[in-house]
Amino acid sequence: MRLNKACLLRAVFTYFGRCPTPTRLRWGGILGWLAPRLLKSRAHIVRTNLRLCFPELDDATREALLKRHFRLLAQSVIDRGLIWFGDPERVRQTVQLKGYEHLERAMEAGEKILILAPHFIGLDAAGSRVAMDCPRFASFYTPSSDPDIDALMREGRKRFNETSLVSRDEGIRGLIRLLRKGIPVYYLPDMDFGREGAVFVPFFGIQAATLPSTAQIAGSWQAKVIPVTSRLDETTGQYQIELMPPIPDFPGDDDPEAATARINRLLEDWIRRDPAQYYWVHRRFKTRPIGEPKPY
Repeated sequence: MRLNKACLLRAVFTYFGRCPTPTRLRWGGILGWLAPRLLKSRAHIVRTNLRLCFPELDDATREALLKRHFRLLAQSVIDRGLIWFGDPERVRQTVQLKGYEHLERAMEAGEKILILAPHFIGLDAAGSRVAMDCPRFASFYTPSSDPDIDALMREGRKRFNETSLVSRDEGIRGLIRLLRKGIPVYYLPDMDFGREGAVFVPFFGIQAATLPSTAQIAGSWQAKVIPVTSRLDETTGQYQIELMPPIPDFPGDDDPEAATARINRLLEDWIRRDPAQYYWVHRRFKTRPIGEPKPY
């Protein structure tokens, strides 16, 4: 049964990776229309997040954001077939990278590097595209509970150059081991992993449980923090990936909590450019300060 499932998953994603762009976009549109209707609990999470983070918008505007978000999310799932199994030259043409010189400059200087990768829709596309140009690359990731999906995901994400995957189960030690070797690490800073080790800092004006690891690692290991953002154009199927200059003077004299709040403020600025591109299906505010009600 598992072998059949694994073969089916590979066949489906290989098809998506090889089909023409108009076909890929049609599948994204179909799945994007179905997703909020079939995944009602996820649609509830998105509505809640948008209501909390954008109270200034009216219901109709937030609902339009939700619909576009699911369209983008669905397209990004379809596009993993292209990123993981498509022709490399087609990947380069579809996923356009800007700002690689910032990463290259830091590597040439022998810096330790955290690539700060917030949960935008194009998270996987951005990681794979940077790995295409980066001789050695590592990504921090959360393993899937489904072994077939996890195996497919690991294979796809390790496709280009010398790419290592650090499971969240390994903890920060695995990440530090690669940093010490001078390997840039693709690090996701913005999920709610519960109360343990987290600090509560504002995210769109709401106290959000956030791991201060970015600030702690940057401070302890003098690592440069290079943000990466992504934007998917659902009409063309193209991704625009941007590596930014290192965050200046980070964490500087700030303690981990203040530095983590600074990261969240930057993240808000990037999200506001095109809010539908952020991964709103996460329960970002599930862990609350003592006494606060759970929003979901």
